Amino acid sequence: MISLFRVGPAMPTRQPDSADFSPSRMTGRGLLCVMGMVLFALLALPMISAPAVARTYTALIIDAESGQVLHEYRADQKVYPASLTKIMTLYMLFDALDSGKVTLATRMPVSKRAWGQAPSKLGVQPGDTIAVKDAILALVTKSANDVAVVIGEYLGGTETKFAQMMTSTARRIGMKSTTFRNASGLPNRGQMTTARDMVRLALRLRNDFGDYYHFFSTQKFTYGNRTYGNHNNLLASYYGTDGIKTGFINASGFNLVASVKRDGKRLIGAVFGGRTARSRDDQMKKLLDKAYVELKKDGEIIPPRPRISPEDKILPADTQLLIAKLNNANEGQIPGHIDTDTIVTRIKPTQGGWGIQVGAFSDQRRAQEAVLTAARSAPEILRLTRAAVEQQESDSGVVYRARLIGFGAEEDARSACAALQRQNMACIPVVTPDDAG
Repeated sequence: MISLFRVGPAMPTRQPDSADFSPSRMTGRGLLCVMGMVLFALLALPMISAPAVARTYTALIIDAESGQVLHEYRADQKVYPASLTKIMTLYMLFDALDSGKVTLATRMPVSKRAWGQAPSKLGVQPGDTIAVKDAILALVTKSANDVAVVIGEYLGGTETKFAQMMTSTARRIGMKSTTFRNASGLPNRGQMTTARDMVRLALRLRNDFGDYYHFFSTQKFTYGNRTYGNHNNLLASYYGTDGIKTGFINASGFNLVASVKRDGKRLIGAVFGGRTARSRDDQMKKLLDKAYVELKKDGEIIPPRPRISPEDKILPADTQLLIAKLNNANEGQIPGHIDTDTIVTRIKPTQGGWGIQVGAFSDQRRAQEAVLTAARSAPEILRLTRAAVEQQESDSGVVYRARLIGFGAEEDARSACAALQRQNMACIPVVTPDDAG
């Protein structure tokens, strides 16, 4: 092998003393040389540290009931968990609830250290207290770092001790490649996990503490005078999603663990290393769509059919969008890709009466997601409505109107709009003509 470094007799060296680098002992040329060396060292730092913080894409999708792996890519590659760490923080808190150490009403004190955490945070003040229930919702929706530390200090005495308890619990439930260093997921080089371990944690959390899992489906949380939305966009945009958590730091990229149930079949997935939140979400949807299509081919699930039941009930909007996705995939479309022309054709008004409009968009996918969001935000009121994404030509181009139709009277449509507007969603009642479509 040829060495890139020339080997020769050792040259005698002399250790320089501090006077050698003083301006009075250095020539102008020597000073420039030293300054050049310092500049080179500073420029080299990013190159040295870059491999250590490179984002790594990993993914895993499993059948929650059988444990069958439906998709995996580098599922055992160690990565930074970011705020997915809070899933374990909540696992520990649920364990404390289950054992009676705390109740949902227990108030936990806020330390100065917790208050001083970096965003995202709730903004609790030193000396204040926060109820366990509010702390759970703050982690699920806002992903509040300050509240994560409050939980850690309350259950462990110190956050460091709590992190040790988290790691010990991780080992006990089979997370062999995970180490925790804090309760929040803020950057720490020693805090590592894998997609496989995080899927295992999500599965164990559902199995061990099913009575508290419903918190992960919370879409909005009000604390003080502010309302916080859930960072998990799949809750409002992907049929069947009921949890679980997102995460992001620069070193990890955008991460997501999701749990989805359709027709009695639950899938749990993890995606790490997304470049953006949207690309991460799209990738998760694509993988889950593909998994459900494959399960359908195997005869393991039966998708609902777009027909009116004997009771004259109409399928919910999110169910209709699922049907369209599955039909498109069966027609040779790429799994996870929605043929927007087919959506418009299949889900457009076919009867007169009253409806509501929840937005008008130049992008059809945004219109579809608006319909889904509305359907999930007021399920009891909108469960008998039909999704309608209407395409309309205008002087400025094509506009897609996001509607839910099928109300029997104007009063019903106005009541539905009032319910959505209370959740800060746009809504107007509209008439759907008999010849619509």
